Amino acid sequence: MRPVTETAASSDTPPDGDTAVVPALRCSSSGSGEPAVDDVGTVVTAVATPARVEDLLSSETRPDPYRAYADLRAQGAVHPSPMGIAVVTRYQECAEVLSDPRWSHANEAELFHPGVEHTELPASFLWMDPPDHTRLRGLVSKAFTARTVSDLRQRITRIVDGLLDPVIGAGTTDLVEALAYPLPLTVICELLGVPASDHPLVHGWAPALARGFDPDPLLSPRERVARTDAAVELLEYFGGLVSRARDRAARGEPATDLVSELARVHDHGDALTEHEMLATCVTLLIAGHETTVNLVGNGLLGLIRDPDQLDLLRRRPELHGAAVDEMLRHDSPVHMTTRAALTNLTVAGHEFAPGEGVIVLIGSANRDDRAFARPDELDLTRYANRETVAARHLSFSLGMHYCLGAPLARLEMEVLLTALARRGAQLELDAAGPTYKPNLVLRGLATLPGRIN
Repeated sequence: MRPVTETAASSDTPPDGDTAVVPALRCSSSGSGEPAVDDVGTVVTAVATPARVEDLLSSETRPDPYRAYADLRAQGAVHPSPMGIAVVTRYQECAEVLSDPRWSHANEAELFHPGVEHTELPASFLWMDPPDHTRLRGLVSKAFTARTVSDLRQRITRIVDGLLDPVIGAGTTDLVEALAYPLPLTVICELLGVPASDHPLVHGWAPALARGFDPDPLLSPRERVARTDAAVELLEYFGGLVSRARDRAARGEPATDLVSELARVHDHGDALTEHEMLATCVTLLIAGHETTVNLVGNGLLGLIRDPDQLDLLRRRPELHGAAVDEMLRHDSPVHMTTRAALTNLTVAGHEFAPGEGVIVLIGSANRDDRAFARPDELDLTRYANRETVAARHLSFSLGMHYCLGAPLARLEMEVLLTALARRGAQLELDAAGPTYKPNLVLRGLATLPGRIN
């Protein structure tokens, strides 16, 4: 990356390839709203130091990266990073990169995980470009249709009710473990034909794989080993599912799950190979499970922190669908993705040669006041107002890589909101407060101790 008009580099900008992480958001404020106090008890006037990209890499910013995002947006749309990949922070530029097919998604594994074998990080059609991406997504879409998702509403409603029944009135419960994890896990496992007895296996693999999407320099050796082990076990398990589904298809047995449907998909003689079916299962599992866990957890926390919005859902059930989009915008389950230039391209005055990459900071773009009024406010009417159309959030991406599982994620969260509103639920946060996973790419809660009454 180079600016169209060259300027002197900051002395504290690490050189390309430097993987060192500055472990703290540099600000003399305590961050709690109270004045900072030095070691001898003297009140210190808070003077914030401008945030740097390095600050985003620190786990200390995971609970609230949004102040750092705003600071970076104010400084500019494009920033260098310690990983040698530019970071794009503002909505307009992020949307342009995501929607422009001249920015490739095929090299994300190489940008974040250089040198990693395919057995360590399962392949996905998300990391393909046309024509391979077009062909594979087209075949998968024949099985994973809008009707497939719509037909799941009654089953998802039963799952949600079954999860809520033991939680309501039961006192303090970890709402991540009780609701956010089991809801999407059960839905995606049933969709893929994973028997209930094997759901704990999938639950065990998913966190290591989700953490493994973060840039390798941020992972400990133990986390990399855990990712490899989970990937190998996952591929072996789904290899068995795919093989059995293809055998059933060859015998002409009726399809009872999505994997069986995929085994029967044809388009003018074209069909999915076993490897492609496996890649699709991995994509749907990770994209359809871990991201929805974050959506549910972040969404519940948003309602706890703003009970007026929960009251609004009870009074206006027509908002439930639009509310999901606002939750996706306000606290996105996916905070970043990557693209690599296929030709010479320019973003906000910065030139990129073929092969050079960018990190698209989705979580920052969704809070950009250039695109959204009152961006830090959770407003569940934002996407329901037909007179003032809100900008489209980027949580499901844009263009050819728009999330295939978006309708399913929306449906799961909408059904949960409807159930909470129907029961007149009141949400309360335990004094212990939430904790966050270390994940940078798929940001979400580790625990949410609370009560539903």
